[in-house]
Amino acid sequence: MKIAFASDNGKSFIDRHFGDSEYYYIYKISSAEAIFMKKISNTTEEEDEEIHADPKKAKSVTKMLKNEKIEVVVSKIFGPNIKRIRKNFVCILMNDEDISDSIKTIQQKHDIIVNERKKGESRNHLNFKKTMK
Repeated sequence: MKIAFASDNGKSFIDRHFGDSEYYYIYKISSAEAIFMKKISNTTEEEDEEIHADPKKAKSVTKMLKNEKIEVVVSKIFGPNIKRIRKNFVCILMNDEDISDSIKTIQQKHDIIVNERKKGESRNHLNFKKTMK
């Protein structure tokens, strides 16, 4: 699976909505391995301040990631546009600080992600946030 992580530095997640990331770090991940593919700049349009959950922003993010053949997107936070982008991608919520920790979780839960992807536009987002003690 090709997976996009919302990160400004490639090491940790951003504390903003997925669509507000400066970059997306693309990995090819299976249950056995994780290979970094590349970093892409978020070239999407800025969200119209007057329109919360701007559909143009969701469309722009979706188009950019589909061009990269992304299947899964991962972030700490998704905004209201998650209902639009989950039609095209499996959206995963994580609260790890480091992307490397999230990659391990994704490898462990690979089958769950594949099954969710198969649901097509009726898929739900997945919440893999760890409970804090």
